[in-house]
Amino acid sequence: MSKSAKTRQLIIEKSAAIFNRKGYHGTSLADIMEATGLSKGGIYGNFKREGVDKNGVKDEIALAAFEHAVQQVYDAINERTGVIENTLDKLKAVVYFYRERILDPPVEGGCPIQNSAVESDDMLPALRLKVQAAYNGWEHRIVRTLEKGIEKGEVRPDVDKAEFATLFIGTLEGGILLAKVQHSVKPFEVMARQLVAMVDNLRP
Repeated sequence: MSKSAKTRQLIIEKSAAIFNRKGYHGTSLADIMEATGLSKGGIYGNFKREGVDKNGVKDEIALAAFEHAVQQVYDAINERTGVIENTLDKLKAVVYFYRERILDPPVEGGCPIQNSAVESDDMLPALRLKVQAAYNGWEHRIVRTLEKGIEKGEVRPDVDKAEFATLFIGTLEGGILLAKVQHSVKPFEVMARQLVAMVDNLRP
């Protein structure tokens, strides 16, 4: 990896937690400079393109930081679930992962999809598309997991896979939100019990 690529990656990694914690509008170039130890020119030099103004540079960093944050979460979950063969156990492991990490998430600030969805309004269409893509990818992974479970005889063949994925993600995200509001794992525990019951109901 070239020096320029390493510097760009440093900016993305250091910015991910800041954007996730403070949001797009709450994050300034000064925040990024402080986190990376780079000058304004050092940051612009790695993201500036022809025709891109200062706000465009911030946008590029924010989009890359979001993707990095989402990948961090996915990597942490995959490390937990990758060694599990049974479909239902794999899905439950996702629930247990969030229950254990609800107050200590893989990325400071909590779920990047949830946090960025709040800000990705009409003023930030590029970020909204990134959030939608991240959600769609998550939904696809759950659907694919269920398909494999059906093939192995571990999941009922009549399960509406897309509907389950929506319920699973929605309940999970709702639990994350309430736990964040209350700064307590208790609200998530309520959702976790519902999620585990939903997973158990997938049995043939």
